[in-house]
Amino acid sequence: MSAHTIQDQAIARKTFVQQAAHADADDPASPLRGPAMFSTKSKRGNTPGTIEDQFFEAADTSLLPVIRVDGASLMQVSRQLESIAKRQAPRIAFKAKGSILLLNLFDILAVQAEGNYVSLQHRPNRYLVHESLSSMAEKLKPYGFIRIHRSVVVNVSAVEKVQPLPTGEYRLRVRGGKEYLVTRTYKHNLRDLAQLWVGTERLCG
Repeated sequence: MSAHTIQDQAIARKTFVQQAAHADADDPASPLRGPAMFSTKSKRGNTPGTIEDQFFEAADTSLLPVIRVDGASLMQVSRQLESIAKRQAPRIAFKAKGSILLLNLFDILAVQAEGNYVSLQHRPNRYLVHESLSSMAEKLKPYGFIRIHRSVVVNVSAVEKVQPLPTGEYRLRVRGGKEYLVTRTYKHNLRDLAQLWVGTERLCG
């Protein structure tokens, strides 16, 4: 192990202990704990001659400070992570009334052909964009959208239920309750609805 690696490990341990001790100091209810102690000794059992011969060993891990985290703090962190995820989520941009509108793709339930336009089904609004459905289907495919009808593309993450019909077609429901028909031509795309397919549900009770 190189001297640089050992020094980095020592600095990381020291930083962790200092941060944890500081967190405990802010919580009067936390039990008193001493900082973790680390000793060095030679691999050969002699006095260390060079830093390459040394390694760090925890003297007593029970001395590590206990960090208390309350439910409110966890909820706050969860909201922050959700906000970050939404900011980093892929978005679609299009012109709307002289401006450029940006929407998270996760919030678009489906895209439906309407003449020379496509309708973006975005709760609670609906947006008409001058684009062909074939072009939209190709652009949205890498982001989890599948074609289920010659005039409909749906967001896989928005699908809640699929029901087979006697005709060989399927009825598909998305978030909010809106339903679409999956024709036999595109039913093979339903494989992409889930990464894992398992057995049949068993009724409980």
